[in-house]
Amino acid sequence: METDKIVWRKANRSTSTGGECVELAALSNGLTAIRDSKNPDGPKLLLERNEFAALVTALKR
Repeated sequence: METDKIVWRKANRSTSTGGECVELAALSNGLTAIRDSKNPDGPKLLLERNEFAALVTALKR
């Protein structure tokens, strides 16, 4: 995955001093990429739209 063209986003409540965030990116192929903001060159988790929706639903519980 070529990550230099991907626009990564993190939560608005995240601060520059927190350092413990995940970042999300919507990919052109419909997948959502997730990475650790402390290790942006590390592994990425790729989820299909329905998988990402299920993850968000589970985290809200």
